[in-house]
Amino acid sequence: MRQIVLDTETTGLEPAQGHRIIEIGCVELINRRPTENRFHQYLQPDRDIDPGAVEVHGITTEFLADKPRFADVAADLMDFIKGAELIIHNAPFDVGFLNHELARLDGGWGKIADHCSVIDTLALARQLHSGQKNNLDALCRRYGIDNSQRQLHGALLDAEILADVYLAMTGGQATLSLDGIAGATRQQNIGVRRLDSARKPLRIIVADDAELQAHAARLAGIDKASGGKCLWKGLDEAPAVPE
Repeated sequence: MRQIVLDTETTGLEPAQGHRIIEIGCVELINRRPTENRFHQYLQPDRDIDPGAVEVHGITTEFLADKPRFADVAADLMDFIKGAELIIHNAPFDVGFLNHELARLDGGWGKIADHCSVIDTLALARQLHSGQKNNLDALCRRYGIDNSQRQLHGALLDAEILADVYLAMTGGQATLSLDGIAGATRQQNIGVRRLDSARKPLRIIVADDAELQAHAARLAGIDKASGGKCLWKGLDEAPAVPE
């Protein structure tokens, strides 16, 4: 399963008013594991950037003066995301801008929906945490994700943070850190630790009805947000294997 976590920065809020994309950041997930595969590009928008937008992302017209235009990178971007499931926070905003940029090009690129499916993590967060703040900073606090480097918005950094948030919201992070690798190596070096055969049997705690109902409700929410792709729900519904 290939997923692309995507974020953009723009000159303003409305593509209908001529605003443009000025940064695109993408992070690849394969079977819920982040890879080293990235797409990151700053873009020359051929227009001024709203002062309010600069306050959000810190990107200036002067910085973008020598950067390529969207038309110069469109083929590479579409090759990178084609056939993947896009994961975007407030997807209508980013997809709207991407569709606007594609419509400006020759060659009949169509729309993002012609190339990819999309998961909106803002909609998912609102289902899971109704009535609470669900912006990226709030979700980082809720799931204990470090976003201390996020002084300003940036497409690639926000995509990397959103990847962690999405994995936490939908079942937990699935990465192997360098510390984990080092720890595993140390464990191998000290040999196998055998358990005492005379130890007391482990206590088995079975979920009660309320916990089972809460579990089922959580899976139903994930299944709806992912378009029926909740793997855990399928496992729960699988028939028992006869002994």
